[in-house]
Amino acid sequence: MDNAETGSLSREEKVSLLSGQDLWRTKALPAAGIRSITLTDGPHGLRYQGEAGDHLGLTGSQPATCFPPAVAVGSSWDPAVARAIGAALAAEATALGVDVVLGPGVNIKRSPLCGRNFEYYSEDPLLSGVLGAAHVRGLEDNGVGSSVKHFAANNQETDRMSVSAEVDERTLREIYLPAFERVVTEARPATVMCAYNRLNGTFAAEHPWLLTRVLREEWGFDGVVVSDWGAVHDRVAALAAGLDLQMPYDGGAGDEAVVDALRRGEIGDDTVDVAVGRLLRLVRRGERTAAPVDWDAHHALARSLGPPCMVLLKNEGPVLPLRGGETVAVVGAFATRPRFQGGGSSKVAPARVDVPLDEITAAAVARGGRVVHAPGFPAHAAEADVAARDEAVALAGTAAVTVVFAGLPDGAESEGYDRRSLELPAAQVALIRAVAAAARRTVVVLAHGGVVSLEGWHEHVDAILDTFLLGQAGGGAIADVLFGVAEPSGRLAESIPRRLRDTAAFLNFPGELGSVRYGEGVMVGYRYHVTAQIPARYPFGHGLGYGRVETSDLRVQPAGADGAHVEVDLRNVGDRETSHVVQLYVATQAGPVRRASRELRAFEKVRLAPGQTTTVTFDLDRRAFAYWDVRHGRWVVAAGDYGIQIGRDAQTVLLEQSLTLAGDHIVPVLSIDSLIGDWFSHPAVGPSMEKALRTALAPLAADFAGTEPPEALGGEADPLRAIPLRQLLDLLGGALPAGGLDEVRRIAVSHLAAAFARA
Repeated sequence: MDNAETGSLSREEKVSLLSGQDLWRTKALPAAGIRSITLTDGPHGLRYQGEAGDHLGLTGSQPATCFPPAVAVGSSWDPAVARAIGAALAAEATALGVDVVLGPGVNIKRSPLCGRNFEYYSEDPLLSGVLGAAHVRGLEDNGVGSSVKHFAANNQETDRMSVSAEVDERTLREIYLPAFERVVTEARPATVMCAYNRLNGTFAAEHPWLLTRVLREEWGFDGVVVSDWGAVHDRVAALAAGLDLQMPYDGGAGDEAVVDALRRGEIGDDTVDVAVGRLLRLVRRGERTAAPVDWDAHHALARSLGPPCMVLLKNEGPVLPLRGGETVAVVGAFATRPRFQGGGSSKVAPARVDVPLDEITAAAVARGGRVVHAPGFPAHAAEADVAARDEAVALAGTAAVTVVFAGLPDGAESEGYDRRSLELPAAQVALIRAVAAAARRTVVVLAHGGVVSLEGWHEHVDAILDTFLLGQAGGGAIADVLFGVAEPSGRLAESIPRRLRDTAAFLNFPGELGSVRYGEGVMVGYRYHVTAQIPARYPFGHGLGYGRVETSDLRVQPAGADGAHVEVDLRNVGDRETSHVVQLYVATQAGPVRRASRELRAFEKVRLAPGQTTTVTFDLDRRAFAYWDVRHGRWVVAAGDYGIQIGRDAQTVLLEQSLTLAGDHIVPVLSIDSLIGDWFSHPAVGPSMEKALRTALAPLAADFAGTEPPEALGGEADPLRAIPLRQLLDLLGGALPAGGLDEVRRIAVSHLAAAFARA
């Protein structure tokens, strides 16, 4: 902190800067030239409420552009989409005098039932981190602060404000922290928002390992750590752990607690000074020049970003894109009352909303066709409307193609609660089946924030266009895709399972008695499906388009210390421009820990003109091959063979080359409680110890192994390897002299020989 700037501030004034003035603003100290800054939701559109409002999306906010939420952006696999949204949000924030926009959310989609999954990108940490970093750059490069959230292990809404996520360190390091790490180290967000939940028993807002050791010391974060709204339970503990700014205003109780703790010497003034210094760097960021928002341009941008986010799951015939001059039946209440965003703190008051039916009608008429419509089902009622369904079925029989709009109603998913099933409302499933039986060709357009089941109807329709939630311009974007003006070029950012029980977290979600155990470990999403060989209905990475791309000639070369240089060729063999996502996975069984069968390690979205050929290049560093070693507290590359795979999706490998890495040679730290197998594996004493031990045991081998002959002992199945040295010595009557551990390391063979001789 600059002493010249704050030297006149009292202890109480410094402390006051570290909590909110009201719901959305920090405190100002005009006499010291310190202004207030304004924070506001949200990740895909501003929910600006001025000086009043709430943090749950219950009351109104000023109109703003509602861009595609993260659930759609994740499926774009395109950082340019995320960055464009961030830049547009920065323009609208600047116009309103907002300093920090609260987003993006990069939490991992551990379970498809999480009610807030629409705010998150993916089940994969690499995809989440790349897109989150791009969103942050879009904001920060245009003078507005970001707040990557919710740090960390905030993967459910059930009991979200107090549940303890019980997660082992390897799982944290490999699955739940990397997206945050990438955003922090590559995009340098102004703030990081801590989560409500506890992590292994400690609230995230008061977690020194999370906020200081990992975030600041390991990743080098020097910005502001802000609480989620109301997440601080112990202000003194939070400040000591590394949390700088408590939001919102708590009536002054937290400030008083900190001042009292300072007086008692429980924390030092330097802790406050460091936190104030971080906050003042944010306050003193460069001046911004506000310009009027071009709302039409932002709406057009939102529309253009829709097609890259849509995933064409199925397209038999192909039925899409639609031909001109035909009668199109549009069925479903969502065609006139679209779902385009989720509920809760991210809910935007849209500046305008495109109605899909209107946009489709305009597109059809312009091509010499016509559109007929029937609602088919009530938008918000759970029960079926038989008369409405019959009307829709009759209409479908008169049209060349029927487009059914289906999905989850608003109340089915939101911040604050989780879903209980993956099913679409029964009335919608019945409608889809009935329409498909009567129609010549059937296209289903899905709108939802969390994964929905396709079972019981997907096989009866010709095409499925998954639009997720597309924001206010989604209606126009859908029309553009249906009629071929734009291509749906998205790929699934999360698996669509056949059954809920096929998902990794099924038995451990959402926990019980205030705790949720992440028992699946690193096997999250597609990692579980491909490793357990439980195929998804549509796998992570799946997506069709309107073009055809051939992938060929994979080349892999070692590079640097346990890295690789990879090249692969693409050729557009279709007759229209198309986009293609190159997905690079790494597969290995090397090392002492269980690894997923394959893991996404690089990707790139490429646009190709008809007939165009291009080469896509990836440079993989050692982290792409590493696992987190909990014994040594660091990333380790196991020596051995690795498969470099180019996948159509996580379940379908197109090309593969093998790569052998020297890896890290980890020398185990031995103790008297180490397993005999660990002693055998030691590069220095292992061979001589094993030889001597087996020689000494030879007369006893038959008894030790039961009816097995002595030659059966050896290899990983050897029961001897699973016995700790201490127990073996005790069983055989051996004893170590005081300080003998070092002696064991040096003369293990002779010591054991003597012990066996005594036995």
